[in-house]
Amino acid sequence: MNNGEIGKFGEKYAEKFLISQNYKILANNFRSKFGEIDLIAYDQDEKEMVFVEVKARTGAFFGEPEDAVTRKKRVKILKTALWFLASATKYKGRKESLSWRLDVIAVKLDKRGILREITHFKNIFADYGG
Repeated sequence: MNNGEIGKFGEKYAEKFLISQNYKILANNFRSKFGEIDLIAYDQDEKEMVFVEVKARTGAFFGEPEDAVTRKKRVKILKTALWFLASATKYKGRKESLSWRLDVIAVKLDKRGILREITHFKNIFADYGG
């Protein structure tokens, strides 16, 4: 499998995982002038908008999947999330503040693309000391 295929498998597994955890998927591969967010979801239990970066790997040669979310990447995700919140007409004019966070889902696959492990890191700016 090439990197693009690994990424697509990872995103599909992440999406299924989030749905199983009572999230509603709002968008896939959302793009802005600042960058891309793999998944935008709504955590129905926590009542939060969640912007999710998915990282998938088939081996540990390049490190753990979550290690690929560098500070620079987190800043791009943050800018894209803020742009989404500012431009999404559905969320403009809300009287109450909209709670949101940035998450990472790390997906480990075997060489055939079969899921081995999935880990959900919530609120990456807090978890990674951003």
